[in-house]
Amino acid sequence: MGPASLQEEREPKEEMESYHCLLQAGSQLESTLQQVTVPVSLKEVGGYIEKQVAYLSGGRGEDSSVIITLPECSAFSDIPEEALAKVFTYLTLIPRTRQPGVKFIIILDRRLDTWASIKTALARIAASFPGNLHLVLVLRPTSFFHRTVTDIGFRFSQEDFMLKMPVVMLSSVTDLLHYIDENQLTSEFGGTLDYCHSDWIVLRTAIESFAVTVKDIAQMLQGFGTELAETELSDEAKAIECLLESHSDKYKKLKDAIRSVSREGRRLLSNLETTGMEDDSQWDVKLDWETVQRLLAQLRDMESAFDGFFEKHHLKLHQYLQLLRYEQSFQEMELCLEHLMTQERELSISVNTLAQTEQALKRLDSLESNAHEVMARAQIIILHGHQLSAGHHYAMALIMQRCNELRHHCDTLAAALKTKHSVLLQTHQLLLCLGQAQTWCDDGAYLLANQLVDKFQSKEGAQAALRDIERFLEGAPSMLSSGVDILAIEYEAVITTQLQAQIEKTFDKHAAVQQMIQNRQACLRKLADKHIRPVQLVAPRNENPPRSKSPLFSPKHGDGLKFTFDLSLPGKRASRKSPNPRKIEVIHDYQENRSCVSYSLDGDDNPDLLKRHVMRELIETERIYVEELLSVLLGYRAEMDNSALSGLLPPILRSKRDILFGNMPEIYNFHSRVFLQDLEGCLETPEGVGACFLKRKESFQMYECYCQNKPRSEALWRQFSDCGFFQECQKKLEHKLGLDSYLLKPVQRLTKYQLLLKELLKYNTDCEDASELQGALTAMLDLLKSVNDSMHQIAITGYEGDLCELGRVLMQGSFSVWISHKKGPTRMKELARFKPMQRHLFLYERALLLCKRREEHGDGCDKTPSYSFKHCLKMTAVGITENVKGDVKKFEIWYSGREEVYVVQAPTLEVKMAWLNELRRILTNQQKLLRDEAYQHGQMVEHMQPSPSLSESKQHRASVSSEDTESGRSSPDHQPHSPKHQHNRRSWPGAHHSVDICEGLEEWPGGRDAFHPSDTEEEVLVQLSPGRYRALADCLQNGPDSIIIKCGDVIQLQCEDNRGRWLVRNLSRRQEGFIAAASLQLILGDSSREHSSRLDPGNLRVRKLSSP
Repeated sequence: MGPASLQEEREPKEEMESYHCLLQAGSQLESTLQQVTVPVSLKEVGGYIEKQVAYLSGGRGEDSSVIITLPECSAFSDIPEEALAKVFTYLTLIPRTRQPGVKFIIILDRRLDTWASIKTALARIAASFPGNLHLVLVLRPTSFFHRTVTDIGFRFSQEDFMLKMPVVMLSSVTDLLHYIDENQLTSEFGGTLDYCHSDWIVLRTAIESFAVTVKDIAQMLQGFGTELAETELSDEAKAIECLLESHSDKYKKLKDAIRSVSREGRRLLSNLETTGMEDDSQWDVKLDWETVQRLLAQLRDMESAFDGFFEKHHLKLHQYLQLLRYEQSFQEMELCLEHLMTQERELSISVNTLAQTEQALKRLDSLESNAHEVMARAQIIILHGHQLSAGHHYAMALIMQRCNELRHHCDTLAAALKTKHSVLLQTHQLLLCLGQAQTWCDDGAYLLANQLVDKFQSKEGAQAALRDIERFLEGAPSMLSSGVDILAIEYEAVITTQLQAQIEKTFDKHAAVQQMIQNRQACLRKLADKHIRPVQLVAPRNENPPRSKSPLFSPKHGDGLKFTFDLSLPGKRASRKSPNPRKIEVIHDYQENRSCVSYSLDGDDNPDLLKRHVMRELIETERIYVEELLSVLLGYRAEMDNSALSGLLPPILRSKRDILFGNMPEIYNFHSRVFLQDLEGCLETPEGVGACFLKRKESFQMYECYCQNKPRSEALWRQFSDCGFFQECQKKLEHKLGLDSYLLKPVQRLTKYQLLLKELLKYNTDCEDASELQGALTAMLDLLKSVNDSMHQIAITGYEGDLCELGRVLMQGSFSVWISHKKGPTRMKELARFKPMQRHLFLYERALLLCKRREEHGDGCDKTPSYSFKHCLKMTAVGITENVKGDVKKFEIWYSGREEVYVVQAPTLEVKMAWLNELRRILTNQQKLLRDEAYQHGQMVEHMQPSPSLSESKQHRASVSSEDTESGRSSPDHQPHSPKHQHNRRSWPGAHHSVDICEGLEEWPGGRDAFHPSDTEEEVLVQLSPGRYRALADCLQNGPDSIIIKCGDVIQLQCEDNRGRWLVRNLSRRQEGFIAAASLQLILGDSSREHSSRLDPGNLRVRKLSSP
């Protein structure tokens, strides 16, 4: 409820009445001020008043005429007319504001002046005096000459003056007493009237200042009252608090100002009283006292009216703030109660088992506990509302309405919880009884089955068995004595279809057991009555034998276009029985029944038309691909933040969504915002699509990151695939396939591009466009190869260094490998008679890794390969021999000046040539780098001279050579080559090692068996198994999750993870971490063999080459 609706609840009648009282008091005070204040202030004429140009002595003449005295003033003639007029106006306004129509008498003292001055003064008085001038009394000059001149001048000018004002020329002060009483004249005119001009100025200044201050206070009170009355109230409690504080501060300041003015007025009254207010001759002081007293009284009235208005307004604001806070508390409590009621509605009481019932009761108890706490807080809010109503709050009706609503919510929630609790308790009791009945039936069956035949063949044995059965029947549950109908009536409120089935099943079981007991009793009674020959009884057969669960297999994917590419990723399960290395199966589930690889139009083989059809297919499938990515991101990934589905989503899965979806958002942004627009721009010009692919070549590298994350994503999917969250999302999206199928879309799309580019290239006739298409096709095939190689790379285990330091993966593949060492020439002869080792080679820019492929992770079709690291050959120390006698598919890789020689047999000649070309390129680039460095240092080194004689064989020699197959020897012993033979060998300078010219190798045994993959190695490798071992070597910590092992430590192997690492606990150092299996072989040495020898012989896998 907003502020407007809250303010509508208040009754503003009393507040508005007090506001009108304040305005009325202000108007009266303002009217009084207009009556008693002079429009012209003393400040405006203060200078001339202080010079005594004229003054009000307070004396009066006949008819109470006010006397204005103009004393001797030498500068009177110099006063401007305007200033003189203001002086006369100010002096006449003082008595006129108190007594309108009053007459004035001017005493012009010119006893020391001349006729000219008198004449001028009279003329200026006639022109400037604003009041009702009754008489002008002139005291003429006292000197004889000036008096005579004055008399003559006045006689001739009298008529002129008399027409304007009555003028009486007096000869002396004595003549003045004939017109004015002595007590109305000051001492300078021989009178007794007490007058001090400076005191009069001070008094007038104080009175005028008091009046101005009272006027300002009145205006401030009226302005603040109007501000309070017109204040718009906010719906924020903090704003109302600030408003209350601000108004209180202003009120305090105004009260301080009023008190200050009142003190000033009282001081002024006191001064006026001491001046002589009781003296009748001081009539002007009395009038001033009455004016000040009147202003003080009206100021008090206005203050009282303002206090009443502010009190009511302050009370209104305070109550409004209370209402805001109460409304906020009500809304918060209403939300809490609604949330509890939602939880109560979502709490299902449809339970079928005792465990479900107990779980539901636990949840209900927890909910009731929360509800009791919330309802207790609601009662506090209701009590607070009653307190506000008792305090005559202006919104009493609204507050009571809120109290009633809260009470209704609490009653409804409590009743619903009580009902569900009662139902669950009844259900629990029913299921408990059914469980006891079934247990009793099972016990009866076991009792009958366990009764030994040989014991109750006698009369005593039969009677004892009967007693056992009778005792068992006495302990039968009471519910079994009731019928199904009676039980249904008793538990009618809670019985569901499933519970009804359980009841019927229980009673059927009871009937069967009862029949078995009756049959046994009949048999035993016969035996007890008559001894018969022993009869062998058979234990009763279980009426409902447990059925073995057969595994169900439901294919997830319908038939569609399928094609495979060699990526060692965990992908779709094409066949559970296939033993071949697994490949990702690409499935297109588009609804159209057409192939995206082959295009043909009936009766039309126009290449341009065919290209356009291919282009349309490319764009159409791209749009579908973008839409599918968006549906996954919105329908699954974004829904992980949906609070409505949070109950279906395991918390660990929410934190791992970046693993599940990889960088799919980045892929979607690229295709939807960039690449799809590029392709749509080529709809009419298909020949430009090659440039699109080449332009975005670098952007496609994001797929490598996605594919590398795919194994982790699939492992996570397999772990949580049965999660209700995914089923709910799939149901909302109306997808026929699960999320795992859509997570494979980026891999499928990546393989489809090269097929479409091939089709476009097939129908293209323009050489220039064909070169761009060919470049795009090559780029996509290279990307597939790079992705494939990187997928194999991430499966390497046991390599202690950082693979990133070796550069980019250039090639990888499986080969048969023989190893020879220069220090053991006879070893080569013996090893030649045995089968080669199978190694998976990874060629990097800076090194060549030799690994052993292991199928260790997963079960069945989920088994994924891993590559156990064996050797690392730095490319700076590698040389090659292209041809080896005996097999065109063999070549040599030798290391460190032939200290180690690896004879490699490729599966095909094409594979061999591809590897040789890449190796040559790497070695040539190394030579160029070395040559450039030599040139930079000013050292020219001759690398390109072939060695003509054996004496020069120890200079830098060939790292790439070709050996004639006809000159092979049957012995690996080193023999010098003839110069001719050496001259026929192709050689290039090596890297930075000096090596001898490669000598001929012996002919390796031919035939299929010689190169058949075998499990022989140079060492005996033991299959590691959990147990305790003693370390025979040190192992440093390698990574945050590994540990340190020293020689002699006792370690315990616990389990192996999916990366070929073992979880190891160092019992000597109380540490636990992961160590690669290859490192464990080195650490344990013979201890692993000894340990394994004590285990099952099947656990020991021995691989031998030969013993030297």
